[in-house]
Amino acid sequence: MQTRNRVLDDIAKMAGGAASVMTGVKDEIEALARARLERLIDSLNLVTREEFEAVRAIALKARAEQERLAERLAALEKSPKRSPRKRR
Repeated sequence: MQTRNRVLDDIAKMAGGAASVMTGVKDEIEALARARLERLIDSLNLVTREEFEAVRAIALKARAEQERLAERLAALEKSPKRSPRKRR
């Protein structure tokens, strides 16, 4: 009976050891995959969210300025034309 319990205990220990080894392998695979993905992303020369938002803000400001100037130009074009002054 004790021999049987010992065998079962040994099997349980081996299963526990295998589970911890598998967890370690899983962690290592995840770390390698993450490192490979980071290298790939770095090679794509992508911008960060902060850089994107900064350029977006600049573009929005430039667009608003362009619209303001277009409205001003349209108003100037609608105003009565002045005759050019004669030079002496």
